[in-house]
Amino acid sequence: MTTALDSPTASLPEPTSPPKADVRRGWEVWKSPADQPRWARPALLAVAAVAALLYSWNITTSGYAPFYAVAARSMSESWKAFFYGALDPGATLTIDKLAGFLWPQALSARVFGFHTWSLTLPQVVEGVVTVLVTYRVVRRWSGPVPGLLAAAIMTLTPVLASMFGHSMEDGALTVCLVLAADACQRAVLGARLLPLLAAGAWIGVGFQTKMLQAWVVLPALALAYLLLAAGSLRRRTGHVLAAGAVTAVVSLSSVLLLTLTPAADRPYVDGTTDNSAVTMVFGYNGFNRFSGDLVEGSVDQMTGSVGTAGAPAPGRPDGAGGGAGPVDDSSTGGGPTPGKLLGSRFAPEVGWLYPLALMSLVLGLRWRRTTPRTDRIRGGFVLWGLWLTVSAGVLSAIEVPHTAYVAMLAPALAALSATGIVMFWRAYRDGRRTWALPTAVTAELVWSVFLCFLYPDFLPWLPWLLMAVGAAAIAALTLAHRKGLHRGRLATVGLVASLVTVLAAPAAWSLSVLDPRYSGTAMDATAGPFNTGGSAVHRAANVVHGSNAPQGTAAAEASLNDSDALTASQHGLLRYTERHREGATFVFATDSAVMSWNYILATGAKVLPMGGFSGGAPTPTVTDVKQLVAEGRLRYVVLAADGWQGFAQTQGKGNPAITGVRSWVKTVCTAVPATAYGGNSADTQGTLYRCVG
Repeated sequence: MTTALDSPTASLPEPTSPPKADVRRGWEVWKSPADQPRWARPALLAVAAVAALLYSWNITTSGYAPFYAVAARSMSESWKAFFYGALDPGATLTIDKLAGFLWPQALSARVFGFHTWSLTLPQVVEGVVTVLVTYRVVRRWSGPVPGLLAAAIMTLTPVLASMFGHSMEDGALTVCLVLAADACQRAVLGARLLPLLAAGAWIGVGFQTKMLQAWVVLPALALAYLLLAAGSLRRRTGHVLAAGAVTAVVSLSSVLLLTLTPAADRPYVDGTTDNSAVTMVFGYNGFNRFSGDLVEGSVDQMTGSVGTAGAPAPGRPDGAGGGAGPVDDSSTGGGPTPGKLLGSRFAPEVGWLYPLALMSLVLGLRWRRTTPRTDRIRGGFVLWGLWLTVSAGVLSAIEVPHTAYVAMLAPALAALSATGIVMFWRAYRDGRRTWALPTAVTAELVWSVFLCFLYPDFLPWLPWLLMAVGAAAIAALTLAHRKGLHRGRLATVGLVASLVTVLAAPAAWSLSVLDPRYSGTAMDATAGPFNTGGSAVHRAANVVHGSNAPQGTAAAEASLNDSDALTASQHGLLRYTERHREGATFVFATDSAVMSWNYILATGAKVLPMGGFSGGAPTPTVTDVKQLVAEGRLRYVVLAADGWQGFAQTQGKGNPAITGVRSWVKTVCTAVPATAYGGNSADTQGTLYRCVG
């Protein structure tokens, strides 16, 4: 069967009709469609099975993302909380993001019960779908072999192996972006409006999961259609504008819902001081990531990259200047620095194939420069090249608090790398441009060995294997070329060794997630010797551990780790307040949202959180609390011990609204001794007060 990359300058062949024996029934999913070789579908299903196994391996021990898991629990308990993306079952406060990524998790929890695995299951499914759609996109562009290679590369990209195995938002974003690329490609090839509108809709759904990050690839999709689709420029421009309108409508639907709903009828919007969804999306989670004061009304961002409390995983840099690896400084961490995607934090998670992808992009565009504007192969290079460069530029310019942000680079890297391998091999096999494949293998060998030696105590055998196999690959390809045996066995041996050289390192790092020590966390997707690369929740843990909060208590362990267990004192407090709340809506309120987390996570209790994720949201006010007490909707308030009030307050940036509530409660309400519920103030993290209107 002829394929699209039989030579670097080949034109696309027309699909050929296979023999009747290849015709499949609709339910025979293991058989290849008529336009693909017989081996393509079984091979793809094998890759998908590996992806499903890898992503689900730790599903029962994947852990909770404390803040987001709390919201998922609340959304599974209350349809109002589900609808608005609320942190608490009483739907008084949203999370500090749009909550589209939590909808599948909350629905899964409603169906299967609330467990770590039920929250992770949607991401496993999203990961397998991402792999399958990647195959379809790349096969349609450059053939089934590159398609299978791209699917395999996606499966064995370390950040994806960790991300799709945990309950985090970036999995939903990634599958939406790949589906958008698939629809855009169909639109370009057929110059059709409907697939382009579908691409815009998928970007809009992606916006619901990760907000402005979904829009990062819009320039790539729009320019690809404008530059490559058939038809007049006026027609293409009209199509792009129509798709842009669909993107805007779908993207901003949740923002409009929160904006148009009266504030009294919806939760307060976290991440803001003005209760505005626009501020939360475009300020707190948007332009203020570039500079903290671009959009007024946002709560201050917490920046910096801080690891988990406790001992690092074996082979992880410990910041002490030891031999395990480099310290996570500004050049390798998540700050807005140009070279961070090449540094020790992000490159081993997503960037093993940087040289191959870039070489594929440059040579692909050069070798196809004389083809027509609508050439399919050149169009693929344009699309994925724009995707890669725009995404890399934005990620380099902003604060990247979680490693999973860089997952958006993976589809472009996989598509370009897979197509490049096949393109270079066919150029070598045909005896033209025989230098390209050995050069690509050499560049990959040098880069991969460099990344391996950044972590010499992790998989210490890997760089030596790469050097041995890489040398064999280069030697075999060189010798076969000198003998003119470009299609012989020696060249085939060189190809196989080249594939091992290119893919062994990312595969080894990805497979390391089978060991829970190297599988990352639900707050940060990292395969290999990282427990986390910069979790905001664990930054909070470090803030608290460095303050006057109780240290070493059971409550301290439960509240800021991914535990859904309550201490004995917390159980006692919860039972006491439930028994004595006299029909109140809320079991109790806390002046720190952090303190409410594992009460909600463990039981789904209607606890009223104050201050939001960062402690800086001015909700509820003293007036609000007084009204709740007067109406009999609130009877108890837990005031945190010093250091537990919220991140902003522990950092010396007091929240006047919550400070006012604390003062009023201390003045008007009556303290309940811990002995009344069989607890102690240390393990309950504060003092319980009873308030009567």
